[in-house]
Parts: sequence; C-alpha cells; structure tokens
Amino acid sequence: MSTEKIKAAIIGSGNIGTDLMIKILRHGAHVELAVMVGIDAGSDGLARAARLGVATCHEGVEGLLRMPQFADIGIVFDATSASAHRHNDALLRAVRPDIICIDLTPAAIGPYCVPVVNGYVSNEALNVNMVTCGGQATIPMVAAVARVATVHYAEIIASIASRSAGPGTRANIDEFTETTSRAIETVGGARKGKAIIILNPAEPPLIMRDTVYTLSEQVDEAAIADSVATMAAAVQGYVPGYRLKQQVQFDRIGPGQAINIPGVGPRMHGLKTSIFLEVEGAAHYLPAYAGNLDIMTSAALRTAEHMAQRRRNAAATVTPWSLP
Repeated sequence: MSTEKIKAAIIGSGNIGTDLMIKILRHGAHVELAVMVGIDAGSDGLARAARLGVATCHEGVEGLLRMPQFADIGIVFDATSASAHRHNDALLRAVRPDIICIDLTPAAIGPYCVPVVNGYVSNEALNVNMVTCGGQATIPMVAAVARVATVHYAEIIASIASRSAGPGTRANIDEFTETTSRAIETVGGARKGKAIIILNPAEPPLIMRDTVYTLSEQVDEAAIADSVATMAAAVQGYVPGYRLKQQVQFDRIGPGQAINIPGVGPRMHGLKTSIFLEVEGAAHYLPAYAGNLDIMTSAALRTAEHMAQRRRNAAATVTPWSLP
C-alpha cells in the first residue's frame, strides 16, 4: 500500500485559503500542499506560503495550469468566491477531468458535504461543496434532531465577528443564505430550512456563535439531547473548539398554541428544540474568535484526507463515514 501523499493546490490566498494552508502543513496525513494560488502578488497569504517553502502563483487558476507542479496535483481547494469557482472548475476540468475540487465557496456545483453527517458523498464525487461556515456548524445539529424525530422546520442563525469576514465572504452573503438553507434540508434532513448570518462589528471581536431552532414531531426530549451531545463530540474530533454553549432547551407547542411558519404551513405544532453553539478557532492564522474560518477549513481538510486516502488505496475496501 502506497504511503505517498496526494499533492494539493489552494486557489485563493485570503483568510480562508491561508488558514487552510497552515492546517495542511501542520496536520496533513494524506494530503501535501504543493502550490498556493492568488491574484494579488502582494497578498499576505502568498508571502507566507513562500516563506514556508510552498510554490506560489499570483496569476490565478490560469497561472496554475502553466506551472510544472500542476501535473502532479490531485486535489484543488477553491477558497475564492462562488462566481470564481464556477470559472475555475471549468478551466481545471477542461485540462484534467479527473481532478478533485473541494469547494469552500457557496457555488455548490457538486454535492454538499458535512463530514460527520454525509462524508460518504465524497466517495465518488469529483467536486464537493463544503456549504458555508454556518452550515458546517449547524447542520450537524439539525441532523442530530432529524435522526430522532421528523423535523418540519429548522432555522439557524450564524453570528461571526465582522473582522473575520473577508471580501470573499462579504461578496457571497446572498449565496450563503441560499446555500445553507438548501443544505439544511438536503443534508440536515429538515422539510424546510432557513439561514440567517450576522456580521457582528463588536470590538473586541466576539467568538462565533450559532443558534439552531427546530420544530419536530413530539418525541422524548432526552433522546434528542443525547443525539445532540453525541454529534457535538463527533464534530469536536476535527474542530476542538466546537461546543454546546448551554443545555439543549425544549418547548412543547400543543395544537392550542399552533403557529404559522411561512413556507411550511399554518397551525404547526410539535416540539421546539433550541441549540446554542460556540465555535472557537484554533488560531492558526487569525485569532481564536474566527471560528467560522476554522470550522470551514477543518471540514475541508477532513474531507480531503478521506478522499485522498480512498484515491490512494482505490483497490482497498474503505468503510464510508456514517452518522456517529
């Protein structure tokens, strides 16, 4: 069995790309970073990459295609923007149809991937989408409720420090809400999903906070609480700073107190579950308050490691990830 790592390139030398670079260099078991790509020759990300001995390119994906290192690249991480990723994926695939793209933008060309919920989607896909930072933080909780009870509606609110939101994040605000909402349904298992993002301008910057509300059928509250705790522990396996901020809260809404949820239905009743999360970053690049970056890059590396291991050991039988 080969022990050679799969070589990777990162497109996007901003906050997310630079944080991902440091994670791969420190923790990559099956993935080796070969090239860092940007469009600004003076960016801090490219400068750091050069200092760390990583080949760099400031001419975007077009420049990457001209580099001799590209022939050995098996995985490309795209940390640019939704519109840029569509362009980048088309160029890459025209030259290398079999190349793996891990999309950290909301473009969603390929299937959504949340490692602890549906990491197995990466078994065959050549392009996987990491949803959004809010999605990576909250969809595991929606799925934790959905595996115990039918979830009629799930709503998530992701609050991140304004300082941790770079130009790419700000350019993708609309795509953030749309992509996350769809993934709450298709991955999390809710009949209807809604996502809200808040860029908190507070100084000093506040740590990432996420709130998850679900309305489900009436079931045993202890079963949901146990499922949520188990799922939180699973996420902590690759995002140590992920934690429940307080105990899960429940409200039983009877037929006499039924509520109207637009897009779901009138006179909805059942069990309302409220989950409060905090995500502290590992401070690999930005300070610890930037948990939104940490959970995205950690999930992307976790997915890449799984894909690289499968590709390297294609002849071996690999058990797909499953819900914890």
